[in-house]
Amino acid sequence: MSESTVQKKNSLGVTLALLAALVLLFAIPMLIAPEAPEGEEAFGGTDAAATEQLEEDGYEPWFSPVFEPGSGEIESGLFALQAALGAGVLGYAIGHYSARRRNVTEPAPDPAEPRADG
Repeated sequence: MSESTVQKKNSLGVTLALLAALVLLFAIPMLIAPEAPEGEEAFGGTDAAATEQLEEDGYEPWFSPVFEPGSGEIESGLFALQAALGAGVLGYAIGHYSARRRNVTEPAPDPAEPRADG
């Protein structure tokens, strides 16, 4: 068996192991999570908990939002769009600087210096 064939088998095994670990990272919390009481979310976020606490304490907001989406779906869509744009910009920057560093070559010779070949 050639060395490249062994490397391909090893990389396939590593890839499959990482995928299985990723699935387990998402599945285990779902399986061990306690049941949510009626009318509550099982995985409620800290934003909802903080808002609920503030409402109980009688907090009055200082100002109102400039833009309020019409529904939760629109809000989620805008958040996903924002995340995708940010990931795209970050990915572009990382790729650009990585390629730029990889393509750095020897500095150009100084034209004032005599060349060795003639």
